[in-house]
Amino acid sequence: MVKRGRHRSTDKEGARAIARIEKVPGVKAVIIGQSIGGKSIGAGAERVGFRVQRPEPGGCKAVIKTSRGVQEAFIRIEPGEVDRVIAALRSLR
Repeated sequence: MVKRGRHRSTDKEGARAIARIEKVPGVKAVIIGQSIGGKSIGAGAERVGFRVQRPEPGGCKAVIKTSRGVQEAFIRIEPGEVDRVIAALRSLR
């Protein structure tokens, strides 16, 4: 289930990345945040995908990368499953 804040959306590539994240057992929801548009996301950077940044209470922060820029996200995780889910997300690529 994608939850969107006010005036927040993602493109098709971001939606596909979110769908992959949501399939991981233990993920309750993906809440998308601020979008930072533009094609300058770093020389040689992977153009599409996501990266887990850090654990937070109730889940983890992540960045979803698309050809149009990057999007912040918060991944809500079942209690007690944070370490296992983060490890699974990092292995998805």
